[in-house]
Amino acid sequence: MNLLQSNSGVVKVTALLIVMLFCVAGASASSGSDTIFIQKNNIVKSHRISIYPDANQKVVFFSVRGEEGKVYQLYVFDLEGKLVHQAETRNKQTTILKGIQKGSYLFEVFSDDKRIGNGQIAIR
Repeated sequence: MNLLQSNSGVVKVTALLIVMLFCVAGASASSGSDTIFIQKNNIVKSHRISIYPDANQKVVFFSVRGEEGKVYQLYVFDLEGKLVHQAETRNKQTTILKGIQKGSYLFEVFSDDKRIGNGQIAIR
């Protein structure tokens, strides 16, 4: 049977497409997950900085692999230069940054008083 010849078949296919489109639109609108972009620069190659997002949980993970016993500081600034988040982690440990609002940010990573990395975070 051809769909063009059967009115009831066309109605069923059209209704199915409308329901599928409604479900897809509802899922993307209600999921509310953000998109998080991160660009980083390692200034000191002996330290491996990891900053990676989990957009579903709306968090950013921060860790550094470098010297044993070192403490590393992460500073996150808005584009006006205001400090909005500060975190620290020890070598090979991971710290979670929560509650970062949508926007664009700059970050810097320090070991002692030496900058070892920097970059950008954008949450949309």
